[in-house]
This record gives sequence, structure tokens and C-alpha cells, in this order.
Amino acid sequence: MILKVLLVASVIALVYFIFIKKKPTLESSKKEKKKEEIKSSDMVECSSCKIYCELDDAILSNGKYYCSKECAEKAS
Repeated sequence: MILKVLLVASVIALVYFIFIKKKPTLESSKKEKKKEEIKSSDMVECSSCKIYCELDDAILSNGKYYCSKECAEKAS
């Protein structure tokens, strides 16, 4: 009796995983990438003085963000 129940449960699980379960598509992976993109209102840390400023106001130099020209020059 237990063997029959296990057999039926395994067949149901097999059918579920093969036919019913949704597989990840290209569109869903694109949506996840969009969520990870940096927005202009995100805050970044200055590599020199360690304060946070908006990405729009930050200065990118040598792959690091700085809050002002003075901090960027001081790090150089």
C-alpha cells in the first residue's frame, strides 16, 4: 500500500516538474537585470572622505566615486 502511494506521488512530481513548472525565460532575466541597474538617485560613498552623495553629484575618476573635485585631486 505504501509502495503504491510513493509511486503515485513520484509520478505526480515528475509530471509537475516536466510539464507544469515554469522555466526561466529570457524576458524574466532581462527584468532582473533592470532591477540591478544603478539609478541616478542612488547614493555612493566617496572614496576619499567616506561621505555619501547622490550619483548625479558624484565625480567618477579611475573607477572610484568622489564627492568633489578636491577629494578626487587629493586621492590622485
